[in-house]
Amino acid sequence: MEGMKSQMVSMLQGIERYNPDNIKTLEHYVDLQAREKGYDLEANLALLKLYQFNPTHNNMAVVVQILLKSLTNLPHTDFVLCKCLLSQEVQEDPQIKTILYLADLLEMCQFKIFWQQVHSQGDLIKSVAGFEDSVRRFVCHVICITYQTIEEGVLGELLGLVQETSVAYWLEQYGWKATGDGLVTVSSQEEIIKTRNITEKIDIESVASIMASCY
Repeated sequence: MEGMKSQMVSMLQGIERYNPDNIKTLEHYVDLQAREKGYDLEANLALLKLYQFNPTHNNMAVVVQILLKSLTNLPHTDFVLCKCLLSQEVQEDPQIKTILYLADLLEMCQFKIFWQQVHSQGDLIKSVAGFEDSVRRFVCHVICITYQTIEEGVLGELLGLVQETSVAYWLEQYGWKATGDGLVTVSSQEEIIKTRNITEKIDIESVASIMASCY
């Protein structure tokens, strides 16, 4: 994939960006991203734009990959940018509608329902390697800014983990600590509230001018 990045730079410059002859190369690049856990938003947006201009070349399987890859980059707004380049006809496709629904669930932080849907739509996400763990990183981001402590069972549900032992991996990744009574400490109060020393510098000249204005 790294070898193609330099090729993409020249391909996406100027009027060449809108050359329909580049569609096959860009589609191959998307597939490489999906298989090798790479990501190039600019190239993906360029391909969606080419699909707009050349609807007969539209490849729904590639659109699915692009949308799923954009979800792996949450909380950034990549998915919104990609969605804006989809025609109404494309958005009505059953697979695309499912992905749009998954995106809505993530936006609303309905993580339990999201994982239920993902596990029932296993074939849909198979085309993107590492999709589930990428979403779990976003879930952990939300947990970090929402919780100080959380029940370990609830944490497992939010992360869509079937095996309880899998929770330990994410605790280690984020430095969270299990307290032994079924709770996980996400952040301590000391980490949130840090004391600050504030030094005020007031000289006599500034005070004198203020006092003088009172008369």
